[in-house]
Amino acid sequence: MINRPNTVAVGTIVWLGSEVMFFAGLFAIYFTLRSTSPELWNFEAGRLNVPYAAINTAILVASSFTAQFGVFAAEKFQPRRTGGPFNLMKWGLVEWFLLSYVLGAIFVAGQVLEYATLVSEGIALDSNAYGSAFYLTTGFHALHVTGGLIAMLLVVGRAYAVSHFGHKEATSAIVVSYYWHFVDVVWIGLFFVIYVLK
Repeated sequence: MINRPNTVAVGTIVWLGSEVMFFAGLFAIYFTLRSTSPELWNFEAGRLNVPYAAINTAILVASSFTAQFGVFAAEKFQPRRTGGPFNLMKWGLVEWFLLSYVLGAIFVAGQVLEYATLVSEGIALDSNAYGSAFYLTTGFHALHVTGGLIAMLLVVGRAYAVSHFGHKEATSAIVVSYYWHFVDVVWIGLFFVIYVLK
């Protein structure tokens, strides 16, 4: 019997390739606008709260690790915990994905709070080129994170809905983790470009 790669996983990887091109376009927009208005960029970027963004970034990165632990549980066909709630070694896919969901939701809420603060300080989507570039890049990323959160809830719901947790359910968890790791890596790139790179 020929051992073929899983078509769902391959399809997800191909789709993520198209997402890479989408975000590459956003990065190109950001760098193009930045090159035309360096003084504006220096002034506006100096108003960003870098420590706050760094903490929010750490929360999102942590969610990638918890999602991967959920995948490890799914690969062992362990949908739910087999021990006490504080025994992390016995957690299943559901517990790890719910923790990832909470961390991801905190990240999105953190971005919304940052947006509210920046708008109150005069940095809005339509205020200048910097505002447009900032909100386009980070906003589209936030939409992608929100999509990942919905996908996690669907995987958790499926784990509860089926009578037997098998390969299909495990594959769903794996491909959602691919997507989640992808949005994490994209954000790390955005964080360094927007908040660190001067």
